[in-house]
Amino acid sequence: MSDVIRLLPDSVANLIAAGEVIQRPASVVKELVENSVDADADNIQIIIKDAGRTLIQVIDNGCGMTPTDARMAFERHATSKIKEANDLFSLHTMGFRGEALATIAAVAEVDLRTMPHGESIGSRLIINDNRVESQEPEACVPGSNMMVKNLFSRQPARRKFLKKDSVELSHIIHEFERLALVNLDVEFTLMHNGTVLHKLPKSPMKQRISDLFGKSVGQQLIPVETETSIVKISGFVGLPENARRRNALQYFFVNGRNMRHPYFHRAVMQCYEQLIPSECHPTYFLNFSVNPSSIDVNIHPTKNEIKFEDEQAIWQILAAAVKESLGKFNAVPAIDFDSGDAPEIPAFIPDASASPSFKLDPTYNPFNQPYTSPTGGTSGSAMNSWSRERRAATDDWDKLYQQFEGNKEEMPMPPTETRESALNSSIQSSDSLDLDIQKNAVGVMQLRNKYIITPTHGGLMVVDQHRAHERILYERFLNMIESGTFSSQRLIFPEAIDLNPAQHVMLESIAPQLTELGWDISCLGPNSWAINGQPAVIENRNPVEILLAILADFIETGQPIADEIVSRTAQSLARAASIQSGQPLSIEEMDRLLSDLFKLSSPNYTADGRTVLNVISHEDISRLFA
Repeated sequence: MSDVIRLLPDSVANLIAAGEVIQRPASVVKELVENSVDADADNIQIIIKDAGRTLIQVIDNGCGMTPTDARMAFERHATSKIKEANDLFSLHTMGFRGEALATIAAVAEVDLRTMPHGESIGSRLIINDNRVESQEPEACVPGSNMMVKNLFSRQPARRKFLKKDSVELSHIIHEFERLALVNLDVEFTLMHNGTVLHKLPKSPMKQRISDLFGKSVGQQLIPVETETSIVKISGFVGLPENARRRNALQYFFVNGRNMRHPYFHRAVMQCYEQLIPSECHPTYFLNFSVNPSSIDVNIHPTKNEIKFEDEQAIWQILAAAVKESLGKFNAVPAIDFDSGDAPEIPAFIPDASASPSFKLDPTYNPFNQPYTSPTGGTSGSAMNSWSRERRAATDDWDKLYQQFEGNKEEMPMPPTETRESALNSSIQSSDSLDLDIQKNAVGVMQLRNKYIITPTHGGLMVVDQHRAHERILYERFLNMIESGTFSSQRLIFPEAIDLNPAQHVMLESIAPQLTELGWDISCLGPNSWAINGQPAVIENRNPVEILLAILADFIETGQPIADEIVSRTAQSLARAASIQSGQPLSIEEMDRLLSDLFKLSSPNYTADGRTVLNVISHEDISRLFA
């Protein structure tokens, strides 16, 4: 039998590594900017064309490279960041694997111009299809100018998985935001197709946050600061009233590096547990400073997942720091003992008698007191007379019952169908919901202003009121869109809305579809829009909040193809316009909600697959009392 194990060529190995490190144009931006930061650059320009498909150019004023270093930088596992294995546990740089430039060169054309400070001539290196085409002396400024052209042009299978330019550009902007937040002493410029999207000077963190996300976000933050022997935590968290339902701004940094850490995220969320609705998420920008030897950053190709040696201790320190800031800035509601309607609590006197301070009159009879008639007259025996008549009327129970039955027959039936008939008729027409509603079930109640509970033959049915209404509105909006009956409601006073670059790009791309759905919007300038009209079906809602929710939905999940925009827009409108958790409902409103829900063919789930209702069976209830 012949040998079958062989060593892969470097070109194939680089392509395999590129699949992990370089996933989209934003990955190239991340790797090149981190290299510029490691080169001690304090001014970095990022120039993008066609969302990175045609060109990604990063210009910095860092230390630059010699011709030999420039050539060696594109070899696999060639790096200046570490020399031995122990250096992995004392990292102070962003990169350390020596894979980024080699993998970029494997999937794109690279043109590098670089010159060290103090030199008079630099070097130009051109690499195409993982092969060095030329390297020549070149007159250039100190630092590095890296151009990555035609990304994935020779890998059509990879290129076809790229999204639309607006989606890829939003990913680049998000990556740029992460890099800008963690490198406050660097000036950044981001340009796309000749338009400046961001120009950020050196600034403190709060100013950098305001420059990136708007002044309103900066005004909603409170500082967090604590220092222990294990970790130093600094940054900002958002006020509870400014928590977002979708697309919250949540950033963790450790030693100047971005990271994702679900465990620490839960610590922050626990601090807001009693302050915000369960479906909302707070804003936070938190930086951890720890001993480099106590963390391991070499556990994921993108270096965004980091393992901590003292995770549990840091969790407790983080939770305590956030709670302290929320309490210090009155973000936690306090008990007001000075309110005017508070009961008067007497001072405690140990030797005081426990007997009441008033005397009882055994001869007192409230029914013998003078009675004031509606005309103003009084009668000492009026109450006694009324009491005798009432007792006489209730002595004959048969007569009283006949009177009750007569009143019951005279009562008019409500014009709308009852909840019981609506549920039964809807269930008979729906094969997807196997529920047998109890015939005599007329009880309905609201739990914590969030769930609607009603009995069934199978047990107790619990309905999420927000998701139920969202499902109802989705079907209604979808039918209106498909039938062309969506009308626009002109606003008396147009609403101005300022967007960040990612939102602006997304709104530009979907504006024609929104116009067909009843929106009347116009661009006022860079990142500024005006809402002149909105769909008439949401006239009682804030148009700015709904439009931002739609943009957040598209940015988070990626812009869909044209056929999906209608469905996704209906989902976003329904989610924004539906009743929210925490809103009290009357019996009639709950009845109507359940009636409308069970008229649908598929009431069990929302359009995006979230559960609307659940049934607690009789067996489950019985087991609770076993």
